[in-house]
Parts: sequence; structure tokens; C-alpha cells
Amino acid sequence: MSDFDELYEKYAAVVFRYALKCAGRRDVAEDITSEVFLSLYQHLSTVDADRLPGWLFSVAKHRAIDYWRRADVEARYLRLVEAEPVSPDPPAEFRLPEAGGLKPLHRACLILRYGHGLDRAEIAARLGLTETQVKGHLQYALTILRRELEKTPS
Repeated sequence: MSDFDELYEKYAAVVFRYALKCAGRRDVAEDITSEVFLSLYQHLSTVDADRLPGWLFSVAKHRAIDYWRRADVEARYLRLVEAEPVSPDPPAEFRLPEAGGLKPLHRACLILRYGHGLDRAEIAARLGLTETQVKGHLQYALTILRRELEKTPS
């Protein structure tokens, strides 16, 4: 059994319970736990063994914070879509291909930018983000779309 396997056996249940307490949802806690141990696997050589439990909980806490931030932004977007007359659906000539890596926030940024023609400042105001965050989401979404299009046979 490797060092990583032993650490996983020792701490997985505790990290999961902590993640469940932070996130409040079993499925999200499972995702957070897997992300924590993936991060541990990637940084195993640099993590101080004496500080490992604290490191694991710190990573879990930050993953839970990221989850709540995303959930908050998505909830704000849904409230805005319901309150605003602008349709969340893009015009008929603008349809996004199905891309597995696109999250609702990335899709929303793309639709508002290229479907409705809003600039980054308008998208930021609508979604409750900064312009820098919108720029990052657009760049990431375009990268995912390019990868999907490269996979598609001509």
C-alpha cells in the first residue's frame, strides 16, 4: 500500500464529514472530498506530514467556499433572468454546441456576450461579477468550445 493510499484510508471519512458540514449536500461533499485528495496526490511531496490534517481541512474549506461562491453567482443570474425582459435563450442564429466542460455561468457569459451583444461591463453588472471575472469566464468558455470543435469530425 502506498503512502497516498494509507493517507486516504486514514483521512477520507473525516474530510468527507467536514465537507458535508461545510457544503450541506452529500453530492457536493463527495466532489469536495475527491478534489481534496486529488490535490493531496498532486502535492504529496511538498506537504508537511505534521501539518497534513490541517492542510486537508484547509483545502476542503476553500473548495466549499468556491462552491458557495459559484452557487451564489448562479442564483443571482437566475434571479436576474427571471426579473429582466431579456431572454436567456440566444437568438436563433446563435446556438452553442453541447460542451461537457461548460458550466451554467460560462454558458451565460457566452450567451450574453455573443448572443445578446452585451459588453463585459454589462455582463458583469447583470451577473454580479467583476469585468475581470467575466473576461476569465469568456476565455475559459471559448477554450472549451475550441477543444470541442477540434474533436468534432468535419
